[in-house]
Amino acid sequence: MIWYSRNRVYGQSNYIPGAFDILLESNIGGVQLEKGKILKNFNAKDGRSVILRTLRWEDLDDFLKLINSLVEEKAQILITQKFTREAEAEWLRKVLARLERDEQFFLVAEVDKKAIALSDFQIKDGDKEQLVGEIGIIVRNGYRDLGIGTEILKTLLEEAAFFGLKAVTLRPSATNERAIHIYKKVGFVVSCIIPQKHFREGRFIDEVVMTKLIG
Repeated sequence: MIWYSRNRVYGQSNYIPGAFDILLESNIGGVQLEKGKILKNFNAKDGRSVILRTLRWEDLDDFLKLINSLVEEKAQILITQKFTREAEAEWLRKVLARLERDEQFFLVAEVDKKAIALSDFQIKDGDKEQLVGEIGIIVRNGYRDLGIGTEILKTLLEEAAFFGLKAVTLRPSATNERAIHIYKKVGFVVSCIIPQKHFREGRFIDEVVMTKLIG
């Protein structure tokens, strides 16, 4: 399950070392952010212990390795160029702002004290009532087909319901059969297909819009 839908917007970084660490520990807007909160423990199919938790600043380097490994792999994600540590830090700063506004939720999968998967849902653009969320998920090579992605999805759906969302969507590429199979397994259905939405490695690829109602 290696599709990645979330908008990662990178610009000229204005990251100040240490500033984000302070923000994560602060009470911002009256909401205490809980970094590294463990939501679930389980064993993968190969017996390895997996922790599902909220993100924390210390994940920065693992996140950087994760996304850059997928770029090297030429995985079915929208990102095709590697990022610097400064750019990743800038992304985390933007994430913090969305978390503060309750527009986004992040879930990290940790194995052997390393973040090996990152997933999220965020309020769909234009949804003024904030009832529909869009899910993104990436899993590092070597940790797929072990039940980790399925457990992540189930947990995301539980949290989405807690947030009050009524539906969530996914947008995998039509060629990502592995991801589509898992999405269907947890109850997503195909809503529509957008022809030739993406251009990758010299060809156009359809996008599959999948939806699951909550509650």
